[in-house]
Amino acid sequence: MGSLVAIVGRPNVGKSTFFNRLIGGRQAIVDNISGVTRDRIYGTSDWNGKTFSVVDTGGFVKNSDDVFEAAIREQVLIAIEEATVIVFVVDVTTGITDLDEEITQMLRRSDRPVVVAVNKVDNSSRQLAANEFWGLGFEDVHFISSISGSGTGEIMDAIVEHLPTYEENDEEDDIPKFAILGQPNVGKSTFINALLDDNRNLVTDIAGTTRDSIHSTYNKFGKHFILIDTAGIRKKAKVHENLEFYSVMRAIRSLEESDVCFLLIDANTGIESQDMSIFKLAVDRKKGVVVLVNKWDTQDKETNTARDMEQKIKNKLAPMNDVPIIFMSALEKQRIYKAADAAIKVYKNRSRRIKTSTLNEWLEDAVARHNPPSHKGKFIKIKYVTQLPMRYPAFAFFCNYPEYVKDSYRNYLENYIRKQADFSGVPVSIFFRKK
Repeated sequence: MGSLVAIVGRPNVGKSTFFNRLIGGRQAIVDNISGVTRDRIYGTSDWNGKTFSVVDTGGFVKNSDDVFEAAIREQVLIAIEEATVIVFVVDVTTGITDLDEEITQMLRRSDRPVVVAVNKVDNSSRQLAANEFWGLGFEDVHFISSISGSGTGEIMDAIVEHLPTYEENDEEDDIPKFAILGQPNVGKSTFINALLDDNRNLVTDIAGTTRDSIHSTYNKFGKHFILIDTAGIRKKAKVHENLEFYSVMRAIRSLEESDVCFLLIDANTGIESQDMSIFKLAVDRKKGVVVLVNKWDTQDKETNTARDMEQKIKNKLAPMNDVPIIFMSALEKQRIYKAADAAIKVYKNRSRRIKTSTLNEWLEDAVARHNPPSHKGKFIKIKYVTQLPMRYPAFAFFCNYPEYVKDSYRNYLENYIRKQADFSGVPVSIFFRKK
């Protein structure tokens, strides 16, 4: 089970800058959605040995004042419902505003831990002014400057203190967990119903009618796994504006809990930017991925239709395009069991351990075929490789100048290991360490 940290607050208080600090300043990706460029709204952060997902609620609000305040209230409600910890960002230069007061009321009514970040505190007079924010009545108040980064270490400490330390639950850990991700109306519920042979999920044609995150156990034909359905909308949240935000929050939660995710895409539209965001997040979180092209029964097919579409999808997923792609119809129950088999295989790939002696034979062969390029006259010698004790494939290569190994060579080694070991559908991590 993973943790989710949500950043809430009024517009222009510096939520996005703070978000970029938390996820290590990784470049925001910009999606062209209806011509609006906007920053990436979720990412991954590690601090003191805890890894968690971070969501910036600011990326979703349309800029008209009347919708604005309503949308922000709605987002705070969703964050309260979904997040493990909430970071409430306020701005020292404006002091406490009415909207800050209102958000405070909403947060105080919930039982979620709240960490307050008073932003733009970058000189001594602002340091004094920032004390006003203790008046909001929260215990965890931190003065920061997102732009310069001052105070971010302390606030990170405060955030991870509220995150649970997950006990390894052995009994359930042996059962593979598969999350079902995809945009509203792509057929996630139909797919689950087809696999489970029942209608436990209410399926209608209104986008986002699934209510809640449902764990279903599949146990037949000698296969045993847990399906995590990312639900769309809870009626009580009355989320109209923020449908997409809500589905994204849900997708992240389900992804955190799973080992492998099914990414369902619609055969009629192909892979879209939101699918790509989910895919990137899954790869970031080192989860296995199986791509399911649903509604394949609705396509007019010629000899190479599937092959051409598969190539198109692989081009979009590159460089991580060694992923099973299955053309199916949840409605007609075509190839749904093939989809389950593919996920089980990816799960096995993800937990595959390779003997150190075998790895070092491969290393010898890989280096013989293609030496690491030298750097400024320094020759890189890779002495030894071993697999790290992680829940996904990760390998440490020991060498004399780890800092000079180029990305192209890292990719070469990764692809070599992938081919030898069959890590299809699974992200592989490679580290270079000083011998």
